[in-house]
Amino acid sequence: MKRALDLTLAGGAVLALAPLLLLVALLIKLEDRGPIFFVQKRTGRGNRFFPIFKFRSMRVEKLDASGNRSASKDDDRITRIGRFIRRTSIDELPQLFNVLRGEMSIVGPRPHAIGSLAGDKLFWEVDHRYWLRHSLKPGLTGLAQVRGFRGATDTENDLADRLQADLEYLDGWTIWRDLKIIVNTARVLVHDRAF
Repeated sequence: MKRALDLTLAGGAVLALAPLLLLVALLIKLEDRGPIFFVQKRTGRGNRFFPIFKFRSMRVEKLDASGNRSASKDDDRITRIGRFIRRTSIDELPQLFNVLRGEMSIVGPRPHAIGSLAGDKLFWEVDHRYWLRHSLKPGLTGLAQVRGFRGATDTENDLADRLQADLEYLDGWTIWRDLKIIVNTARVLVHDRAF
């Protein structure tokens, strides 16, 4: 049932958003002639790696393949078009293709970059339960996101709030909860911690 929902929503979204996807791709290419997509290795279901797709929002020479540095409000790596697409979450739309490929779901724990830090610790060093979140496919959106837990993880508490929401989602999954999260995502697409 979850996969059927994913295919229906992701397929419909790609068709409906095709003009926007093409426009953003063109603007990225025109700004600095660099690649349209940023592809990064992320951890998915069963702790298996997969390539996540995003619209490239940073300067080519300053891309961070392992995700060691979280984006910040006045980040010098972000391009002009990048600032807009990050602020509006448009940079995440290519992950619809990850959903169609079966690597992601529309709803689930967000996949983190391998080198992501909470304070000065890797995510899995903060809480051993971190690996439990990989028992489902990662999502384009999730319970943590609709609760406002996104952006840089400057402290261990920033991760703790997300992890708690992810574990709550895993423990109480229903198709109705997925639909509610999808509807509530519209409220957080433009977010003050999206930079």
